[in-house]
Amino acid sequence: MSAQGPTVFNGRYELHRQVARGGMADVYLARDLLLDRPVAVKVLFDEFSRDPSFVERFRREAQAAAALSHPNVVNVFDWGEEQGTYFIVMEYVEGRSLAEILRTDGPLPADRAAEVVSDIAAALAFAHRNGLVHRDVKPGNVLVTANGHVKVADFGIATALVGGRSDLTQSGSVMGTATYFSPEQAQGRPVDPRSDLYSLGIVLYEMVLGRPPFTGETPVAVAYRHVQDSPLGLRAAGAPVAESLEAITLKLLAKNPVNRYPTAEDLRSDLRRYLDGAHDLRAAPGLAVSSPTSPALPTAAPPADFGAETRHRRDDGLRRTAMFTTVLVGLLVAFGFLVLEFFDTLGVGDEEPPTPAGVYLIEVPTLIGKSLDEARASLRDARLSVQMDYEANADFPENTVFSQEPDAGTKIEPAETVRLWVSRGTGPMVLLDVVGDQVVDAERDLEAMGLKVETVGQEHPVKPAGEVVDQSPDPGAEVAEGGRVILFVSTGPAVEAVPDLSNRPVLDAMNILSKLGWQASTAEERSRTVPEGQVIRTDPPALSELAPGSTIVIVMSSGLPLVLVPDVEGLMEDRASEALSNLDLDVNVRSEELPAYSPNDGRVISQSPSPDTEVDLGTQVTIVIGRAEEPTADG
Repeated sequence: MSAQGPTVFNGRYELHRQVARGGMADVYLARDLLLDRPVAVKVLFDEFSRDPSFVERFRREAQAAAALSHPNVVNVFDWGEEQGTYFIVMEYVEGRSLAEILRTDGPLPADRAAEVVSDIAAALAFAHRNGLVHRDVKPGNVLVTANGHVKVADFGIATALVGGRSDLTQSGSVMGTATYFSPEQAQGRPVDPRSDLYSLGIVLYEMVLGRPPFTGETPVAVAYRHVQDSPLGLRAAGAPVAESLEAITLKLLAKNPVNRYPTAEDLRSDLRRYLDGAHDLRAAPGLAVSSPTSPALPTAAPPADFGAETRHRRDDGLRRTAMFTTVLVGLLVAFGFLVLEFFDTLGVGDEEPPTPAGVYLIEVPTLIGKSLDEARASLRDARLSVQMDYEANADFPENTVFSQEPDAGTKIEPAETVRLWVSRGTGPMVLLDVVGDQVVDAERDLEAMGLKVETVGQEHPVKPAGEVVDQSPDPGAEVAEGGRVILFVSTGPAVEAVPDLSNRPVLDAMNILSKLGWQASTAEERSRTVPEGQVIRTDPPALSELAPGSTIVIVMSSGLPLVLVPDVEGLMEDRASEALSNLDLDVNVRSEELPAYSPNDGRVISQSPSPDTEVDLGTQVTIVIGRAEEPTADG
């Protein structure tokens, strides 16, 4: 906005007020003077307008989103440039973002959350059919109108699945918001529509529970958890949801894209069945109702009005079913109690303690006859550890499992070790694929093959330190015992020099650090030279090398230093003035008449502020000097 009047872009879009601030642009409520309608105008930050790569990304947002016209997508009308400032003109949606709703109102009822996700899925399905992946699905990019209509915004980092690619859209680029990353995004791998569905699963989880499944101190830590950790089941976390909605959520959050819904339309089909009252979705092809890594735990009791808006779909035969179920459960409990008492009397089962409450067991898969890579992948998916021994065996090809311990079908606790005996065969061995393993595990496995292992460290923007990111020779290559294998191991993200932010406004400094990938916190300190609200220094200091995601403390000026007013009463005027001036205090001298021959003639008889008062540098201190009257002739 200017002092001469409202800012108008291209002689058509009159900016009224700022309504939002994003990662690279401000959003204004504006008026389209030609069509006389409200619009939203996204204006790129000045520092990004000077960066050709950001301008290209901004232009791409406009072109990608303008091609989408759907009831659940925020429409893009126009884009342009005005005196070096780039902007996009969008449909103005009067309502709140889903992020604001969750922040102010808390979790949504499960049925309402399913309805919102179904609408988001409709928008994504349309975009996917048109060759676009959103890549930044999060509550902040979902707008909800006052009447409950849902619209998805900001296809700003969408990647064209068809047509040419620029270097901005290479498969290895990591874009999006860490809390809602898919595992493949976090690893910098190529993404497809199923990546959006994972992010949507995070949104659904957060809508129902009130918090996302994975948090961390830095974006890198959160991204690591998306790759490595399994989410706690919604019901185990205390969310009042049906088992079927939990199953939908867990299917969305599968680490492997193959195990998620193939399309957003498939997701909508299951959500429609859930909302129609089909809460047992086990008959649905391809949907796993429970996860082997998510134990069945008691569901927290829902509030009294939970699901009231859809109860009419589920009341048919409810009383009859409830009465029959109650009687049946009572009979089963009584019968079970009698059976347990009978076996307890006989002492049956005393030799094996029961599994502790809350501990679930995993069934060891059949691994004999599988290739070593397949066996290791199966154990990794089952969250079990592996130990390998290589032995000559003429009955099994090289790198094939010929024995295992425990046997297949045995149930053990998560993370327990399964020992594999692997055939050396009669010919050369085939090299394992250890990319993605921790270096200590990879070294152990390769040395068990009789190979010599060397490691080379290299920086990686996403992979955590200690993870193998490449290997030479390649997986599957033939190797002989005693051969050399080189492992390229991540040393973590590249460090960068902390910029010099001194004498900048503190908000500008925080924005710069955020754009460069660091976290920022502030501390205050008084300064003689730096104006209030500007940066004195940073900790770590400027030019220090620091990994992205680390926290930098911005030390800002809170104004001039405070000084204690000295006690100058009784001092001669010149000495009192010198003492105050040396402390950068302003001296104001006043006089007061005293009787002739007064011993305080020329001395300070009072001062204001009083001694030992804390004041700012430059504060005025008034001293009153005694002036003795001239003696009279007869005196």
